[in-house]
Formats: sequence, structure tokens, C-alpha cells
Amino acid sequence: MSQRRPFIGGNWKMNTDHASAVELAEQVIAGLQDHADSGDVVLCPPYPYLDLVGRTILSSPVALGAQDVSPEASGAFTGEVSASMLLDVGARWTLVGHSERRHGLGESDALVGRKLARALQSGLKVVLCCGETQEERASGKTDEVNRRQLEIALEGLEPAALDAMVIAYEPVWAIGTGLTPSLEDAEAAHLAIRSVLGSLYDDQFAASVRIVYGGSMKPTNVAQFISSPEIDGGLIGGASLKAEDFLAICREILA
Repeated sequence: MSQRRPFIGGNWKMNTDHASAVELAEQVIAGLQDHADSGDVVLCPPYPYLDLVGRTILSSPVALGAQDVSPEASGAFTGEVSASMLLDVGARWTLVGHSERRHGLGESDALVGRKLARALQSGLKVVLCCGETQEERASGKTDEVNRRQLEIALEGLEPAALDAMVIAYEPVWAIGTGLTPSLEDAEAAHLAIRSVLGSLYDDQFAASVRIVYGGSMKPTNVAQFISSPEIDGGLIGGASLKAEDFLAICREILA
């Protein structure tokens, strides 16, 4: 584990209901009482439960995050949710560029960049996701894909604007499949991402950015991943829906 402040995000995706969202949030808060100052823990419930979960975790060390944000400030954009709306209900973080939006919903690298810029400009902190598909990995294009996604997303943004950004490396082929890369492969991807940041900005900036792993991280493999000084935490999907599993991951990372 590095000396950078650990980050753990719980992405609930399109899961939970009113009762289970509150119960899960309450269990996470109760289980993290002894780790309040050890790192950043963010819960990202579905849009309908943002306000509910936000009120549940109010005054706790756990922060509220959204799963996505509109690139627009306001206006006639049916179905979209703006950064100001997220802030209004207590969200302090948002995910941007998650693979399920890039590859499932066809979001372009340019759109991800617009969302990143809008969120940061509005005062939200952002988890910027990047990662390759199985086909891209098999073709040896992992680093090329991550570089392209980062270069387009960060275009025109100055280092000072990126203080509130975390990058999540999430190999698409490992999300929700139970498959995971080796520690060596994950570490190599993180090093390559940091190298991209160094080339776009400088080494000092690159060294300061938190890069976390996302892709079937669970209690049985978290220790392996965070043994690397290049991996600063995790963006947790399925395991974040079970308080016991999520808390086990948090405790390992925040220890």
C-alpha cells in the first residue's frame, strides 16, 4: 500500500430498494467507526436513493457519491441529473466513465471528458474510470486504451483542477465476471497510468494522484492487490452490496 490516502468506493449499481439501501448504509457506518480517519470511503447508491442514503450517513465519516453526472449544467435534458442537483442532495463524489456506461451505453471518450470537466468545475470530486475490454487485452492494447481514455478525458484540464480526482483502473473483462488479473498485470497497468499522468503533467503530479483497482475485488483477494505500492484502494461493485464483504475490504485497506 502506498503513502497516498486510501480510497474505497462502493458502487451499488442498479441494486437495492428503499429499505435495503438504508440498512446497508447503516451497517457500513457501524462497521467503520474505528476507521474514521484512515481513508476516504464513498457509497454510490442508485439515483432514487441518493437523498435517503445521504441522510442516513450524515455526520458519519462515509461520503455520498453518484454513479454518473450530466455534462450539462441544466436545461431540457430529460432523464439527466446535473452536478448541482447531486451537490444539493449531499453528494460530494461522482463516478465518471464507468465501463458499463462506456461499453454498455456507448459513452464516448469525449463525453466522459465533458462530464469530468463539468463535475470538477461544479465542485464535485470525481472517480474517473478507465480500462480495457477482453479483446483489447488479448491484442496487447491495454496501455494504449488507457492512455487514449485518459488523454481525451483530461484534455484542457490543469493540474490544480484535478486535486479532487481519483482514477479507477477497471479491466472491463474482470467486472462482474469473477475473473481477476494477476497482481503483476494490475500493477503494470497502474504504473502505465501513472506514466501517462507524468507525460501529460509532471512526475510530482503523477505521484500524488490516487489510482485504485476496480474489477471483482473481494475479501479473498484484496490483500493481494493492496500489497502493491501502486494500488491505493478499490472501486467495489458486487462485494459492496454485502456489508460484511464490503467492511472486510475496507478494514484490510484502511488497516
